Amino acid sequence: MSALAAATTTSTGEAVQFWVLATVAVIGALSTILMKKAVHSALSLAGTMIILAVFYLANGAYFLGVVQVIVYTGAIMMLFLFVVMLVGVTAADSLKETLKGQRWLAVLCGLGFGVLLIAGIANAKLTHFNGLGRVNSAGHVEGLATLIFTKYVFAFEITGALLITAAVGAMVLTHRERTERAATQRELAERRVREGVQLPPLPAPGVYARHNAVDVAGLLPDGTPSELTVNKTLRARGQIRDVSSEALNDLKALEQASAERLGREEASK
Repeated sequence: MSALAAATTTSTGEAVQFWVLATVAVIGALSTILMKKAVHSALSLAGTMIILAVFYLANGAYFLGVVQVIVYTGAIMMLFLFVVMLVGVTAADSLKETLKGQRWLAVLCGLGFGVLLIAGIANAKLTHFNGLGRVNSAGHVEGLATLIFTKYVFAFEITGALLITAAVGAMVLTHRERTERAATQRELAERRVREGVQLPPLPAPGVYARHNAVDVAGLLPDGTPSELTVNKTLRARGQIRDVSSEALNDLKALEQASAERLGREEASK
C-alpha cells in the first residue's frame, strides 16, 4: 500500500514544475486566440507546443517530446507561418469574418473539445493507470507506432491530409495568372528615363542620400560621408562634390568674395 501511495503521490518538484509550465502553456494558448496578428498567434502556439514537449520529457516520453519539438513546433508551425506570410494575412483580415457564424461555430467546437478533455481526464482519474513501464514494455517507439498505425490510423491520415490541403490551398491563393509579358531590366531602365524618376540607383541601406547625382557621396548614420556611394573613377579624378552645410557655406563665402572683387574691378575702371 505504501509503495502504491508513493508511486501515485506527486513530489514538490513535480508540482512546482507543473504549475509553472501549465501557467505558461495556458497563457500561450489564450494568446493564440486573442492576438490580433496571425503571426503573433502562430508564435504563441509554438511556445505552447514547446511547453507540451517539456511535459512529455518530464513524464518519461522522450521520443514523443523530441517529436513534439521537431515535427510539430519545427515543421508544422513553420508550415503555418509559411501559409500566413505567403497569403499575407494582416490584422484587418484576421478580424474580418468572411464566413457567417464562424465565430459561434468556433465557440461551440471549443466547448466540445473542453468537454472531451475533461471527460478524458476524469476517465484517467477514475480508472486504473497502467503506468509508463507497462505501456513501454516493448519499447516506447514501438508502442507509439502501434497506436498510431492501428488504433489512431484514421486520425493520423486525416491530420496529414489537412496539412497537405493547407499547403496546396496557400499556393492556390497566392497564384496569379500573368496576362502580359514581364518587363526586362532594360525596359524598366528606359521607363525610368522617360518618366524622369530616380535615374541613378538608390543608395545602399543605412546611407542617407543628400543628392541624386553620382558625384555626391551619401552620409552614413553617424553623419560621415561614405566613399562606397561614389564611383572610384570620380574619386580618383577629384571630381566629387560636397554638398554638406559647411561646404555650402564655404561656397557662398567664395561666391560673395568673387562678387566683391568683380565689383571693385568695375569701380576702378
